[in-house]
Amino acid sequence: QGEVVESGGGLVQSGGSLRLSCAVSRNIFSIYLMGWYRQAAGNQRELVAQITNGGSTQYSDSVKGRFTISRDNAKNTMYLQMNSLKPEDTAVYYCNVKSSAASRLVYWGQGTQVTVSS
Repeated sequence: QGEVVESGGGLVQSGGSLRLSCAVSRNIFSIYLMGWYRQAAGNQRELVAQITNGGSTQYSDSVKGRFTISRDNAKNTMYLQMNSLKPEDTAVYYCNVKSSAASRLVYWGQGTQVTVSS
């Protein structure tokens, strides 16, 4: 029942691709920033990619050139296209939404597991 719900994770071989989706509730207003984070076992959660309300994107150095963040405003959905996957990309991937509304400022999805085998 989450207002932010990720999907698309799974098991893939090294060099393969996956596309993650984040469905955002239309009840969330005044969104100004959306992004993908990931947390590998034993590691801290880190920012992977983000996209502003205006469409500007930013990527972590580790995924730059391999991952692409995008969104479909008509579907209220954000995507993360992951290509040339490496074992070190293995992590739980989380969708994050930031809103300027007073009711709630930050929304997190439940996470979706991505496992890349050698």
